[in-house]
Formats: sequence, C-alpha cells, structure tokens
Amino acid sequence: MECFTPFRLLYLLLVLSIPMSASMAEDLGTYIIHMDKSTMPMTFSSHHDWYLSMLSSMSSSDGVHPTHLYTYNHVLDGFSAVLSREHLDQLEKMPGFLAIHADTFGRFHTTRSPRFLGLDKNAGSWPEGKFGEDVIIGIIDTGIWPESESFKDKGMGPVPDRWRGACESGVEFNSSYCNRKLIGARSFSKGLKQQGLIISTPDDYDSPRDFLGHGTHTASTAAGSPVRDANYFGYAKGTAIGIAPKARLAAYKVIFINETDTAAASDTLAGMDQAIADGVDLMSLSLGFEETTFEQNPIAVGAFAAMEKGIFVSCAAGNSGPEGYTMLNGAPWITTIGAGTIDRDYAADVTFDGGIFTIRGRSVYPENVLVSNVSMYFGHGNRSKELCEDFALDPKDVAGKIVFCYFNQSGGPSQVREVVRAGAKGAIISSDSEFFIFPSFFSIPLVVVTPKDGDLVKDYIIKSENPVVDVKFLITVLGSKPAPQVAWFSSRGPNNRAPMILKPDVLAPGVNILAAWAPKRALTFVGDNGLLTDYILLSGTSMSSPHAVGAAALLKSAHPDWSPAAIRSALMTTAYLLDNTVGSIIDMDTGVAATPLDFGAGHINPNMAMDPGLIYDIEVQDYINFLCGLNYTSKQIKIISRRSKFTCDQANLDLNYPSFIVLLNNNTNTTSYTFKRVLTNVVNSPSVYRASVKQPSGMKVNVQPSMVSFAGKYSKAEFNMTVEINLGYARPQSEYIGNFGYLTWWEVNGTHVVKSPIVSAFAL
Repeated sequence: MECFTPFRLLYLLLVLSIPMSASMAEDLGTYIIHMDKSTMPMTFSSHHDWYLSMLSSMSSSDGVHPTHLYTYNHVLDGFSAVLSREHLDQLEKMPGFLAIHADTFGRFHTTRSPRFLGLDKNAGSWPEGKFGEDVIIGIIDTGIWPESESFKDKGMGPVPDRWRGACESGVEFNSSYCNRKLIGARSFSKGLKQQGLIISTPDDYDSPRDFLGHGTHTASTAAGSPVRDANYFGYAKGTAIGIAPKARLAAYKVIFINETDTAAASDTLAGMDQAIADGVDLMSLSLGFEETTFEQNPIAVGAFAAMEKGIFVSCAAGNSGPEGYTMLNGAPWITTIGAGTIDRDYAADVTFDGGIFTIRGRSVYPENVLVSNVSMYFGHGNRSKELCEDFALDPKDVAGKIVFCYFNQSGGPSQVREVVRAGAKGAIISSDSEFFIFPSFFSIPLVVVTPKDGDLVKDYIIKSENPVVDVKFLITVLGSKPAPQVAWFSSRGPNNRAPMILKPDVLAPGVNILAAWAPKRALTFVGDNGLLTDYILLSGTSMSSPHAVGAAALLKSAHPDWSPAAIRSALMTTAYLLDNTVGSIIDMDTGVAATPLDFGAGHINPNMAMDPGLIYDIEVQDYINFLCGLNYTSKQIKIISRRSKFTCDQANLDLNYPSFIVLLNNNTNTTSYTFKRVLTNVVNSPSVYRASVKQPSGMKVNVQPSMVSFAGKYSKAEFNMTVEINLGYARPQSEYIGNFGYLTWWEVNGTHVVKSPIVSAFAL
C-alpha cells in the first residue's frame, strides 16, 4: 500500500519484496507453481483436480505432506502450495510443470478532488459517463469498513445480473453488510498464514473488514456515495464523493496488519483471480512488489489476464521519489499513476506580541485549541538547539513554551519528538521544503512556515524581551496555487524493466485527499488521547490510483466497447500540462518545471478524456510481440500469457503507445529512432488531423504523413515518426532526462486535440 499521513510520511512504504522461504518446518516454503494446462491428462475433469492429485502423490522423508493454498483459474495456469525441498524436486519432474516462484511480500504503497478534476453534475464526464452507473470496480487492498456513509446505496438500482461475486462472512463481518453499492467483499490470507503470521484482533480482522483504513479510503475515493459535511476534525469540510459515485464496489482484502503489514504474492494473485471471476470491469491496486521480470511479478501477471478480459487495471506508481528509475507497476498493460497536489491547503494564523504582525503557516493540528499569549523560545547561537536536535533542548528553558526551530533535513519528525520530550507546548518550524510538514499524529500544536516568515520570527524573538504568540488553527485554504504539483514522494520514470515505455502514464490527485476511514483506527493524537474519525486526509500514490480508476469507470460507462488501452489512451492524450497559474506543472522537490519522467503525459482531465477524438489502441498480440522484443524466453511468455502456441515472428519493442521515449546510453548524447503508430477515430463522423511538433534544442522530429484522414468511426490511419537526438555537450535537466517535446494532432475544422510527450532519457 502506498500512502502518507497529511503532508508527511506515515510509514516508510517503499515496496520491497522479500523472498519467503521458511515457515512451519525448516525447509518448508510457499510457492507459486505455473503449469502447462494443455498437458492435463484426460482422466481429470478439471485442472484443480489434476493439481490436487499431483500434490497427493508427493512423498517426503520427514512425513510432511504438501499443503494446497489456491488454484488460479484466470490470472495464471497453476496453483500455490506449501512445499518442502523434496516436494520441489518431485514436482519439477512431473508432466506439465512449467516454472516455480517463491512467494513474495508486497507492501501497501474526498471533498475537493472531484471539483479539482472539473467534475460537474450538470455537464462533462459525470452526466456523460452516467456517474459510473453499474460499472463494477474491484479494489485490491486492506478490505473495507462497510458501515461507512460512503458505501450507502441510497438511490441505486438492483445489482447487475452479470455480477457473480459474493459477500463473505468472517470476524466482525457479516454477508448482510453488502448492499447495492458494496456488492462484494472477500478476504485472502492463506499465503500469509503459511508464514506463521497470525491474523487476529486487536491487530487485524481475519475477514474483509478493514482494520487499517487504507482500503476504505481508496474505495471511497474511487466510487464513494456523496456524504455531506465530511471533514477531518474541521479541515476540508464539504461533501465527500467518489470520482464515479454510481459505480459498484467490490473489496478484495489481501493486505493484513501483522508483524510485517504486507501482502503475499499468492494472496494477491488469488484476489485478482477472484475479481476476474466475479465480473469486475476495472481494478485498482495501491500496492506493489519488487520490480522483477514481469513473469515473476504477481500484479503484472494478474493484470495481463485482466487486460485480456477487457478489465482496466490502475496501479500506484510507488512512493520512492523523487529519484529516477523508482517506478513500480511498470508493465505496459497496466495504467500507472503518479501523485499530484490539489488546490487545497491547511493553515494556521500565527500572531506575535498581540498583533505586531501575523503570518500564515501550514498545519493540520486537529483541535481549535487556545494558544494565546504563550511565551516563545529559540536556541539562538547554539546550532543544535536552533535545529531542535535530539536531546539539545533543556526542559527548564522550553517547558510550556512555543519552540521555534529550523527544519533539519536529516532530522524530520525527530525534531518534534525532541520538542515533545522537552515539555514544550508546541512548535513553529521554518522549512524551505515545500513538501515538508509534520504529521498530525504528533500530540502538540505544530505550524510550518516558509523561510521568509521564519526569518521574521527569528528576528522578533531575538529582539524582544518577552516574545509571545497567538495561534489560530483549523483554517482550510481553497484555490491554493500553484496546483497541481508533482508530489515529492511520487516515484519517477523510466521503468527499469521496460524503459522503452514512458512511465508513469499520468498524474492524478494524491496529496491530502479526504476520504472514508476505519473509525476504530486512531492516527491522530492530542496529548495522550487518540482521536477517532470517519474521514481522514492521506497522501500517496495509493490515493492517485483510485482517482484514475474512478475516471476510467466514467469512460467505461460512456464507452463500454473501449479496451483498457483505449481508456488509457483517452486519459493520456487529453491530460493537461499547465497548473492553475497557467505555468508548467512544478516538481515539488526541485521547485522548477517537472518533466514527463515525473508526470507522464500530464494530469488527468476526465471531461476531456470523454471525447478524445483519436486513440492509440493495443491488442493482446501486440503485448506478446513486445515481450518477444524484450527477449523473454518462451517459458516466460507462456507464464504471462498462458498460451502454449505463439510465435515471436513479429517481435517488436515499439508498442502502439500514446507516448514516445528514446533511450541514450551513458557514452553518447546522440541517437535516432523511428516509431510506427496507428490512430483510431472514435468519433461518429469523418475527420482530418494535422500533425504539429514542439521540439526543443537537441531534438529533431519528422512525422510522415503529417496529415491523416478518417472515413468514419473506428477507421484507422498509420504514421511514422523519426526522432533524432543530439544533446551535444549540454547537461541534461536532471540525472536521467535528456530533453522532451510533444507531438500534437490537431483536428482540421474541429475541436479535438491529441497530444503525446516525446522524451529522451538516459539508460540506467
């Protein structure tokens, strides 16, 4: 799962997979076994029976028998089981055996965001997409809190007849909790349990019920019903509503809070497999596994099967930014989402000496406490005290006071812990980092101010004989600028497993998103008291993915015949590149213009995506040709595609993708590549488009033909685009970006504009 508490890291949620080898016996481990289904003997009525027969035939010198966990029917041909080394040796010799992978762990990476996305009940993608009516979204996450107001089914019609799912009973969860909004809820934990991990209250529920709150938050973001007066302790008050509020939800719990707060690959595959069987139209996964080759990545394998069924899969890009090549979930059949800010901020007004001057800082302190005429402290002249370093403050100096200190880049939350340890009443932090503010779960009033304001505070304290301060909290600022910005934590491209595909695909809201929460889970404290809430502010690419899947649900409702690639294309080619100051989207980390390695094609614009004019479509065989182009072996391709018969005669790394990237090696600043693309008209009329290229210095682009015409809906046109890069001796803008431009197809005598980024980047 990928999420942060307001403004700052809640957990270090870098998604690192850990091979799982030993469990109950010294050499027992959980494994995912891939089989060649075509070799199943005729004596078996199903491949499930075949797998069980194989397991029952295995012997072990210590008398330990194999344990079957899951049979997979859609995401792969095979099963998962607990096996010993002797079992593995026997299995590898059996007919039909293809490959085996050890189970792995993966970790988990609103009132304003719908309006920020331009959603309006009277015009645009909400009414055109019927608010996502009857589209079914599967959320693969930490489960769901079914009693939340966001999952009420008022005004919703009967569950679609095509739905094949169920609502499971379990610990503190009854099948009756589902309704016409929440139409399915299941739980998958066999893989985790086989590692000796205990799932029990008070740590978590062995059922679909959400203990952590993350799955509840993502589900309500994607498709929550409208809830008036939702707020986070007075902040962000308004009507909380999902991006596709009339869509149906199905929750698949695969992440559990225990010693590791992780998901097992075997459980994740089982959840995705069941979602496909149940009949979801879209999936969102705000979690990830280590970037391995695609056949070893459970999400990549499961998403390929979903794509074949026409299911759109949205995934969080990861929270390992701002460095390059930190992308997760980079398979080209997945739509990968980065995180951006929205135009809402949270503030406190700080007044000095009864009104000499007032400054506004950032804060999400959850109480309207009275901070009036409180003495201040600043450790002037002692650098350790100025930075509030560990054990630097003397309680005799700071007890009961508001401490002012400068942000220590290497200190972070430890500075606040030091303020708390010393007995201070609160703290004002001067930080030059746009992204930095302390999380609300610290128990004292906190305000972060800019360096300019910080200098005013410092001068005031130094010159005043008795510096005192008043603070007013619970201020929500709407229309803050600039927005969006690329969140500092959002993982950046290129993707190291397939760098010839530009990732992330798009940016979506992912900072300080208000959505539903598990009300028994306290993350916010005042003093020693944990505060419970039904709605909470979270940040992370975890929050971005459900925004994108909600937008995709609107497109799916309006265009049920569109493929997952068509939906992604519409989101990408209509994405915007300018913030609300009409300037380029800014990178929070650097404070300067971001690049497509940060935001992909741009920030999603659901209203424009509803009518993109043209799309870049991709078929299943194209992805197989791409895998061939990556020099994957026949075994690797068979595992991903579940096909026994295929050829690599058309091996090709140039997918019909809506973006373009050329790679430079570290020894040269020059390269050239010719892309081939096919455009499909999705408008009910003939049309003509003209190509226009924005090319920076060091990039030369030639498009042939420069005019394309379409006879009608679904007619196609091909073009080639040659990109020549010569950076000379110019330094790249960042560690990996070379330069970038854009190809735009303008409709002649029409309104459609189809834009794609062209990027040069250095290989890892």
